[in-house]
Amino acid sequence: MLNQAFAAELKQEAASTKKILERVPAGKFDWKPHEKSMTLGRLASHVAELPGFLHSILTMDDFDFAQGHYQPSHANTPEELMNVFQQKLDEVVKTLENTSDEKMQASFTLRSGDHVIATVPRMVAVRSMAMNHIIHHRGQIAVYLRLLDIPVPGMYGPSADET
Repeated sequence: MLNQAFAAELKQEAASTKKILERVPAGKFDWKPHEKSMTLGRLASHVAELPGFLHSILTMDDFDFAQGHYQPSHANTPEELMNVFQQKLDEVVKTLENTSDEKMQASFTLRSGDHVIATVPRMVAVRSMAMNHIIHHRGQIAVYLRLLDIPVPGMYGPSADET
């Protein structure tokens, strides 16, 4: 069943995401490496909230930014980051485990008003719009940590900071 495979992968990736979020230091939430970059706090908040977007993919057929379907979270402490992530993760794992293969194969549309960004099978949206999105931004956090000289945890094996 598709839902079980995605749930297992999500849980595995969540362990890595928790490791990187735990390294975000309280005193650096306003730091950013470049004027065009997000602050570390905003980026980490985005990673923490992304399981909520995955939940939306599973429960909505049409996600419209223009309708206010996306409300960004703004954690102010490492504890808030972890709480948001865990709450969103718990919710989406439960939903994912109860999502049928038929629903996973049905269409999902991402839009902003009349502008359709993509219409794809839900399982493609789960992978590309949600899970890959989390992994991408998690990698950005790793770069921020490196620039701040904070040890980077390994994601798929040890990092240069681990033995």
